[in-house]
Amino acid sequence: MAAIRHAHTKPELLIRSGLHKRGFRFRLHSSDLPGKPDIVLKRYRAIVFVNGCFWHGHGCEMFRWPTTRKEFWRSKIEANMRRDQTSISALRASGWKVATVWECALKGRQKVDRSLLFDDLTDFIRDGKGVLALEGKKAG
Repeated sequence: MAAIRHAHTKPELLIRSGLHKRGFRFRLHSSDLPGKPDIVLKRYRAIVFVNGCFWHGHGCEMFRWPTTRKEFWRSKIEANMRRDQTSISALRASGWKVATVWECALKGRQKVDRSLLFDDLTDFIRDGKGVLALEGKKAG
């Protein structure tokens, strides 16, 4: 597990590249904001988190509770989920728009068409309000 990155992951690089191609300029991993957001678009007062489904406890097909050391993993992942909510609430209270792009939106059977994902993200950054969650398609 030590080899797993906390920053500059493949999903994060993909989102950064797509936003850059659409003309957005941004800062990375701003430590002066709650939750140390992955992407900060100060001009638009917008934040983008790129979350891994496992580490942030997303309820999609890519997330499974580990079968070993169950108590450890449950407390760790639930703490991550609480921290995420606290960070988003603090950012919203400070007037930021917050988007979360989930790993399942970018890969796996539930992935979303990339152009549609970036269209939604672009619209939210420029004109949106509140909170946006971009996640994989639901089965069915």
